[in-house]
Amino acid sequence: MSLSQDIVAELAEIAPGSPLATARATRDAATRHAQGSYETLFSQQDAAFPLDERAAVAAKVAKWHRVDALAAHYAGFGLADPTSARLTPALTFARLLTFSPVEATPGALSALTQAGWSKEAIVTLAQLIAFVSFQSRLVAGLRLLNDKTVAASDTPVVAGIWHSTPETKSGKPAPVQFTQQELGWEPWLASKPLAEFNADEQAILAKFGHTDSDYFRLLGRNLPVLEQRTLTDKGIFYTPGGLPRAERELAATVTSKINGCIYCASVHARKASQLSKDDNAVDALLAVRPGQSLSEGQSARWQAEIDFAAALSVTPPAVTPAHLAALEKQSLDTLEQLDLVQSAAFFAWANRLMLTLGEPYLP
Repeated sequence: MSLSQDIVAELAEIAPGSPLATARATRDAATRHAQGSYETLFSQQDAAFPLDERAAVAAKVAKWHRVDALAAHYAGFGLADPTSARLTPALTFARLLTFSPVEATPGALSALTQAGWSKEAIVTLAQLIAFVSFQSRLVAGLRLLNDKTVAASDTPVVAGIWHSTPETKSGKPAPVQFTQQELGWEPWLASKPLAEFNADEQAILAKFGHTDSDYFRLLGRNLPVLEQRTLTDKGIFYTPGGLPRAERELAATVTSKINGCIYCASVHARKASQLSKDDNAVDALLAVRPGQSLSEGQSARWQAEIDFAAALSVTPPAVTPAHLAALEKQSLDTLEQLDLVQSAAFFAWANRLMLTLGEPYLP
């Protein structure tokens, strides 16, 4: 089975020339590089993680998200034996990342290493699971915007748990609550030394400011996927018009609260606070306890956006026409709605990498 030319448009049934198609064309970089991420992940010829294994994992992750058409698409590539000694721990890892990435530990990576997975293959596996988590939400969210049916979900839309251990694996002091403070992050899997990248690869890392980051040099173990992911990120968050940047950062923070990612929330809550000039509203969001609603006490516009982003971020997604109606009541147009969907969906990807490949520490 060949790769789709625009898998998201196909599965969301977006008609050419429709308002949603026009909005996606306005967000051309995000549209192209989300597709580019898909094409890169499912075209790489890699004996350490062959395509039939990738398709087996992707189909399972999409199925867990109840995006059955996406699961069927990946199943059409031909699936490796899910009970094999290699794929059994990979699918255990995939289930963990899909439903509860905050519960990942270094032991989950050790289980893959013991099953013969290389560092490069583990990074690609994590990227694939996290990408399909993003892609599933993108399809679900855009189907909703396109007035198409979306699978029902009874997942509670509430804040998730987060890490409460006061020390990292290496003994550094660790944050135990959400904060706007700047944090460090250390990997559980060794990042790739800069000297092991060739000159062209170093130039790619430098273009995005990634050379000094353990996180990005770890993801650089599959540099083509990292490059497409970074360009997708920039296309979603750094484009003019549409949803105000502060509200895109708000969506990223909401998703991070759902998933329990203190590091991602610290970065994007700080940006939301700086851009909105509303520290109190952002701090109130960060202070929400596990099991509680995230939008209580916020302005009507932020309530609608928080509720939508949170419902899209749980697994399986629980976003409904009522969530969309609340956005429309606040006069969000199609481009703003698209920006909100993409901002929340992208952090399903980002959180799953941050939470399962390493952990934050206090400087």
